[in-house]
Amino acid sequence: MAIDIENDDLLTVAGAAKYIHGRPSTRTIWRWMEKGVHGVKLDSVKIGSHRFTSKQAIRRFVCATTKAADARRPELSATRKRAIKRAERELADAGL
Repeated sequence: MAIDIENDDLLTVAGAAKYIHGRPSTRTIWRWMEKGVHGVKLDSVKIGSHRFTSKQAIRRFVCATTKAADARRPELSATRKRAIKRAERELADAGL
């Protein structure tokens, strides 16, 4: 979904850095727009000589990168799952 310059709440790169919790650097915002994270880029528009993103684009970016990162989490192997169950049983038998 692209930025709607008439309806979205536009932010400069510096404004986006201030808007996001944890206040990433403006260089990080630029990297998110240019290279992305987990294959997801932060939407932006260029108006004149200035680059803008929006509050809505940031929300979409955060949701999409979270989903992509969660999908990359490796599934536990059957051997690892059995080892965890065994350790849990041993703890329960020990009263812990």
